[in-house]
Amino acid sequence: MPKRLAVKLSANGEKSVLQGHPWVFSNSIIKINDGASSGDLAVIFGKNKNKVIGLGLYDAQSPIAIKMIYSGTKSVAIDAVFFRKRITEAFEKRKPLLKTETNSYRFLFGENDGFPGLIADVYASVLVVKLYSEIWLPYLDSIIEDLITISKSKTVVLRLSRNLQLSKNHELKEGSVIYGVLDNEVVQFVEHGVNFSANVIKGHKTGYFLDHRFNRKQVGEWSRGKTVLDVFSYAGGFSVHALANQATAVTSLDISAQALEMAKQNGKLNAYSGTHSIIADDAFKALKKLIKENTTYDVVVIDPPSFAKQQTEIELAKKKYSQLAALGAKLTSKNGLLVLASCSSRILAQAFFDINTKALSESKRPFKVVLKTQHDIDHPIGFPEGAYLKCGYYRFSD
Repeated sequence: MPKRLAVKLSANGEKSVLQGHPWVFSNSIIKINDGASSGDLAVIFGKNKNKVIGLGLYDAQSPIAIKMIYSGTKSVAIDAVFFRKRITEAFEKRKPLLKTETNSYRFLFGENDGFPGLIADVYASVLVVKLYSEIWLPYLDSIIEDLITISKSKTVVLRLSRNLQLSKNHELKEGSVIYGVLDNEVVQFVEHGVNFSANVIKGHKTGYFLDHRFNRKQVGEWSRGKTVLDVFSYAGGFSVHALANQATAVTSLDISAQALEMAKQNGKLNAYSGTHSIIADDAFKALKKLIKENTTYDVVVIDPPSFAKQQTEIELAKKKYSQLAALGAKLTSKNGLLVLASCSSRILAQAFFDINTKALSESKRPFKVVLKTQHDIDHPIGFPEGAYLKCGYYRFSD
């Protein structure tokens, strides 16, 4: 059973909690009970008059030692009712999305929905829960029960972060089906009327990247009758929307031959008349080769994985984004559209857009910024670090 811990923080730690930030680093803790375990309830007292200023869950395995789940001075009970209310609120935010031809969505987006270290994605009738922290182990059963009830899911798959897979503090298994039956690990779902599939057992994260949904729809609509290059395509998100919207020719480029096979299969789930080609290669190398061959495309989408997973990688990441924008400009045809995206939370949106503008200006091609986007509605932003996705659409006029 989780214990209650009395916690005192440094001035900076306290300020962060009062501002509603969901992370308390271990070096901000001045005083805490002995023998604290992951999942224990951290009751945080303010310096002034010993008043409670927030509640969090203690994480013994992480430098973010306390994940905040409530900031404020009001007395609240952290129990199944508390979490059910949070889950219901999260579902309400997603409702408009479910009124479109879409049956896949991120149900819980970690800290941003008040569940730090916990992600829940729905693919049709399959719910995939991914745990990144042991703090949820004592509360998991009731949370999953509520997720099932509210989403009306028939099957639940549990995915575990690498740390949790190595942990000896539980008996959970990565990729296990913990509720219902999974006939096939590749699950089909619909995104704005376009058919997709995700491998919910072996795929990255929970099987697919739902965050770019709006951008995939937009690229699809602007690809009708066009030639398209989808760089870092993974399972072909942008490619498939372009094909389904009757692009004439689509090329998916990714270093993983396995991912490209999925892209081909996802394409075939929809009726299309264009051609679908694949290039299995390092993106930078392949793009330079295409430029040498004077190949251009009406629509070029460049959506790389996170280049800045750590603070020390930020400068290199900025260089890579700049290089990709420059390469993209050379591959985009006359009056063509270049779409540049980043999912590095350490590169802020404004910095990313500035890098693109500078690189494209240096290409000496006149262009207009058509659109800038961030998160879709099932990826709400609850704190600064929660905002990671940004996407710019650039139209050349020569």
